[in-house]
Amino acid sequence: MTKVFSYFCPCPRGMEAPLAEELAEIAQQTQTLKIHQQVPGGVHCSGAMQDAWRINLHSRIASRVLLRIAQASYRNENDIYDLAQAQRWEDWFDVDCTIRVDLTAIKSPLKSLDFATLKIKDGACDHFREKFGKRPSVNTRDPDMRIFGFVDARNFTLYLDTSGESLFKRGWREEKGDAPLRENLAAGLLRVAGWKPGIPLFDPMCGSGTILAEAAQMVLGIPAGARRHFAFERFKNFNADEWTAMKTAFRPNPIPDEPLLFGSDISGDMIAMARHNLARAGVLFDVPLKQIEAQEVRPPCDTPGILLTNPPYGERIGVRGDRSLPADDLAESFYNSFGNTLKQRFPGWKVFIFTADLGVPKSLRLKESRKTPFYNGALECRLFRFDMVAGFNRREGAMPKDVPNTVQDGDA
Repeated sequence: MTKVFSYFCPCPRGMEAPLAEELAEIAQQTQTLKIHQQVPGGVHCSGAMQDAWRINLHSRIASRVLLRIAQASYRNENDIYDLAQAQRWEDWFDVDCTIRVDLTAIKSPLKSLDFATLKIKDGACDHFREKFGKRPSVNTRDPDMRIFGFVDARNFTLYLDTSGESLFKRGWREEKGDAPLRENLAAGLLRVAGWKPGIPLFDPMCGSGTILAEAAQMVLGIPAGARRHFAFERFKNFNADEWTAMKTAFRPNPIPDEPLLFGSDISGDMIAMARHNLARAGVLFDVPLKQIEAQEVRPPCDTPGILLTNPPYGERIGVRGDRSLPADDLAESFYNSFGNTLKQRFPGWKVFIFTADLGVPKSLRLKESRKTPFYNGALECRLFRFDMVAGFNRREGAMPKDVPNTVQDGDA
């Protein structure tokens, strides 16, 4: 009989529903993976050990796949130590493996999370010492195994990480710009925007190419984890042959005659970086990239599609702009010009802008049809959607008197 384990898949905050949808699609490949509840910060699911492999390989949105080891109520740090010390860690990994322990909490009465983290580490190490006369070493930078603890007001849960490095690290990125968009967040934005292979996609501020690389891998059917290793490969009783069979079972999609992916950026260095990253990601078709200011772009194809971009911060937003202007004025001037470009040149397109600047719609002089909150790390952001229609798509209050009332503002 197949043994069933409980898993928790954390994700960027705000991406819980897209992740649950993606996991349901992955579950169609197996009889054993079941999707349970969404909670702030992730999705609970259950399945065989091979289902953890499958999620690690195919999920583009999850940050990790955590295997639940134990759960109990607690009163203080000693209860946390006792639960960690009681677990049969040797069933999962050898004493010679290095470990790292992390702890997160919501509404916990504990006074020091660092002390509680130390108690988890001591409990696991003392278990090994009592059993084998020696203990695992701690390596916070590149551990073989990561143990995660989670405490809320009443309960303490122990997890063993099956992923290793965070899943946004796909294994292809060598070069990145300043504050790059994480790959799993980019993939989630593509899903929320409704993009699918075959729909034109344009990123006019593509930076190091993260959004385009994620989309291109989807076009080719390349699994997100195809180019990296995972912590579960070091688990005891790991079946390397079965894992190799799973990893090589996917069949890449044929290269379409028109992939319909396009990018541009104001920086030639970023264009070169994006080309390099696309090649490293295994993209076997040409993604047209153009060095041009975002205010000057035109639709890259005749069919309206999706424009999705994460505008840069600071000076890069106007490298060729008026350097005498303060940064805020420079950004305001840029967005005014970019908004005019969208209104005049992109009728029929759905425009999505992911930014921490909540005043972007006002600066664009566009009325958003939807705004969805997400977090980029600790930074609160919005994904603004603008449905571009023929004629002007102005915000209320920005409508000139000579424009007739038939002009549409987009859906509220």
